[in-house]
Amino acid sequence: MTDKPLLRNQVGGILYLTLNNKDRMNSLSMSLLSALKSSFEDIKDNPTVKVVVIRSEGPAFSSGHDLNELVNRDTESYSRLFSACTSVMEAIRLSPKPVIAEVQGIATAAGCQLVATCDLAIAAESALFSTPGVQIGLFCTTPGVAVSRTIHVKKAMEMLLTGGTITAQEAVMCGLINQAVEIDKLKNEVELLAQKICAASSSTIAIGKSAFYRQREMSIPDAYQMAEKVMVENLLSTDAHEGITAFLEKRKPHWTT
Repeated sequence: MTDKPLLRNQVGGILYLTLNNKDRMNSLSMSLLSALKSSFEDIKDNPTVKVVVIRSEGPAFSSGHDLNELVNRDTESYSRLFSACTSVMEAIRLSPKPVIAEVQGIATAAGCQLVATCDLAIAAESALFSTPGVQIGLFCTTPGVAVSRTIHVKKAMEMLLTGGTITAQEAVMCGLINQAVEIDKLKNEVELLAQKICAASSSTIAIGKSAFYRQREMSIPDAYQMAEKVMVENLLSTDAHEGITAFLEKRKPHWTT
């Protein structure tokens, strides 16, 4: 096993977090989950990071939990593992930074959960996705939380009940990922997407991302009520004033963040 299960590299406003345990198919071990959680805690208030890209070394994006950590342990150990995984998924959802999954290979079980949790995802056309836990007697219940909130319900149930695999093109069609591209174009397409986000105001992005996920869990009337307040707060911000003024003056805006 590598000494560093997670590599960090920042290029401009983009922070690349690379799962780096290809010998174990980048399984989400406790050590990797801990490193991911720490990374999101570190960048929460870092103004130099505008976008996070999660990628992997090797042929697999992530095979999910390390099965060695799912046998011959006690209840407390299992509880800690799933709690650690949930903490990472929630850190991604609650992060003020948009998170993009760059999927070059298979993403199974909690690896598929990771893709579903990221705000955006671009995959190689050869990538495959599944929640195969049912085939080994362990239903992918926690992956199902993210997957069922990302794709159509019946497709989610099909994946969960059969453990079957879907292609990258199918993943686009059901909403799991945004794009499927040729493998040699994957890194470039992810960078282009990240750069588009970097061009916007970070504070505006943070306001919008938070509100987006909050409103999804509300009734429509409550969602509109919350969204109206957020729009007013956003409009009173320095960057909103700058952006609207720049548009009216036909010039490029100069963001504070």
